[in-house]
Amino acid sequence: MTAQTILFIIIAAVVALTIVIFMYGYKTKYTGKFRWLFGSLRFISLLALFILLINPKLRTEEILTEKPKLILLADNSNSIASLEEEETLKNIVAQLSNNEDLQDKFELRDFKFGDAFAPLDSIDFSARQTNIAQAFSATNELFKDEVAPTILISDGNQTYGNDYEFSSRSFSNKIYPLVIGDSTQYVDLKIEQLNTNRYSFLKNEFPVEVILVYSGKDNINSRFSIQQGGSTLYSQNVSFSEGDNTQTLSFTIPSTKVGLQRYLAYLAPLEEEKNKSNNAKNFAVEVIDEATNILVVSDILHPDMGAIKKSIETNEQRRVSFMKPSEAAKVVNDYQLLILNQPDRSFSSVYTEIEKLKKNTLTLTGLQTDWRFLNTVQNNFEKLASNQSEDVSGKINLNYTAFSLEPVGFDEYSPLATDFGELTLSVPHDIILNQFVDGFSTGSPMLATWELNGKRDAIWDGEGIWKWRAQSFLETDSFETFDEFLGKLIQYLASNKRRSRLDVSFETFYYNNNPVVVSAQYFDKNFVFDNRAQLVIRVQNKETEELSEFPLLLKNNFYLVDLNSLPAGDYSFTVSVEGEAVARSGNFTILEFNVEQQFLNANVTKLSRVATHSGGELFFADQIEELISSLTENESFKPIQKTNQKVVPLIDWKYLLGLIVLTLSLEWFIRKYNGLI
Repeated sequence: MTAQTILFIIIAAVVALTIVIFMYGYKTKYTGKFRWLFGSLRFISLLALFILLINPKLRTEEILTEKPKLILLADNSNSIASLEEEETLKNIVAQLSNNEDLQDKFELRDFKFGDAFAPLDSIDFSARQTNIAQAFSATNELFKDEVAPTILISDGNQTYGNDYEFSSRSFSNKIYPLVIGDSTQYVDLKIEQLNTNRYSFLKNEFPVEVILVYSGKDNINSRFSIQQGGSTLYSQNVSFSEGDNTQTLSFTIPSTKVGLQRYLAYLAPLEEEKNKSNNAKNFAVEVIDEATNILVVSDILHPDMGAIKKSIETNEQRRVSFMKPSEAAKVVNDYQLLILNQPDRSFSSVYTEIEKLKKNTLTLTGLQTDWRFLNTVQNNFEKLASNQSEDVSGKINLNYTAFSLEPVGFDEYSPLATDFGELTLSVPHDIILNQFVDGFSTGSPMLATWELNGKRDAIWDGEGIWKWRAQSFLETDSFETFDEFLGKLIQYLASNKRRSRLDVSFETFYYNNNPVVVSAQYFDKNFVFDNRAQLVIRVQNKETEELSEFPLLLKNNFYLVDLNSLPAGDYSFTVSVEGEAVARSGNFTILEFNVEQQFLNANVTKLSRVATHSGGELFFADQIEELISSLTENESFKPIQKTNQKVVPLIDWKYLLGLIVLTLSLEWFIRKYNGLI
């Protein structure tokens, strides 16, 4: 409370006393005892009222003792079950969580991880993937500014994600790995990795790369083969030793039949092997009899062209060719989609052929676009461009209805360059990217699509697309985010299929360790997306004829269902709309592959390095007491005392208001009781 506030309170007390003396000490009609009683009550009422008007602020201090956090990260992946260590891990978690010494010194926080990071409410070891790096990243984000030693209860085997040993080097707290599983090295021969294309073309050959790994000391021989049905399509003898324990085989398999082709990669096991499930792997390739041919027409060299080609051709079903306008006019009919890069007057013959053959187009515009020519050669859009350029960003429109869009932060990416001016479309269109300048919407689209008379077109107003593909890699360590976005656009534009009221998207085959997702869109009779519909999918196993039914849940402008609960097998399905005679059917296959069963023992070496880099210590499952002692006796994990200072305005103090009410009420009651009112 400041000196000025104290002075105001003293003045208020003097004023209140003066008023009371005037009321009850000067020509009053009350006797002595009532004079003092009423004067005292009135003084208290007036002083309390004046203090409320002054509204002084009171400061209170509260000293809090904050314990350091102790983080438990429990491995919830299927590899723990494969090693038959479920009860061991559960007992360790219970023993640590209920230990009184740890509870006295630390505030315990429990989490589980597998393919996702979540609070430890239950452990079922159902996760089909393990991402330890994600668990480290999430924990570091939650507790980076706190003292929070972390116990990692795991076998140390990771199936996807960034290298967790590298991630641990930026971890802000000490890590104490607690090893689950057998650390003994057994003789093992396994298929470490198999790489192949998802698609192949009929009468072509698709490449296969296999990495084989041997753990043991003796020299051994085995045989690797690729089988389909009862036939062996490829085989090779392989030899290993302690010093030469890895073999990489690269070969091709012919594509002789259209459709989904299943194969078995098999490495003959040794008699003494303990784990033989990692000696075989099922995989599949979809053989198609034609590709989507895309022609990029450009009269200039630009890095956008290379980025677009690489992005489109990540899908093996698509092939990209480049031509100058003078060459392209003669072969327009050989392609399903034409990408027109920064058109100028040299494109005149190309536009003539496009109009005659009704070809789908994607127009890319930028600083070298001849807008006078472009405004006159077509009637779909127009831009009154100036000689000035501007940098523009694009914000994704999740209400776009032609195909599904994931939320991608393109508005945070480097801006693209375009000519200054407003882009207007004169046809009914859907906007994929809205144009922004310095965070403010310009009202113009950056990327939009439209469909007229069965012909699909799009315009992307902005050059520098290669920067977006590069930035997606910098942020996610993969081009997948950008490539998937552009791939959906290309798939839509390269197709002339008429839109139906119910569109269903799915893959012909899935691996059961990855999401099995089917998506759908439903439109009303005016082809406006209907978010009130109830969609269901009925799935039937072709072998067992077991029928399952699942609802599709609304996400943005799509209905989605995850069918990961289905076992491996062949399935037929029907998506229908309740109350409407609209349905779509299809078939897909789920291939068996449990990557978590590929591990024979714990990765002690890697976990030991993680402990060393973070300043922690490695322990085994039978060293729980040693771990507890190490944590409780470590003087670097001390509680922190914090002072919490609060400033409370007196007007919020309800007791002072109650005092005013009480004194005034008491004065009135005494007056009434004695007949003075």
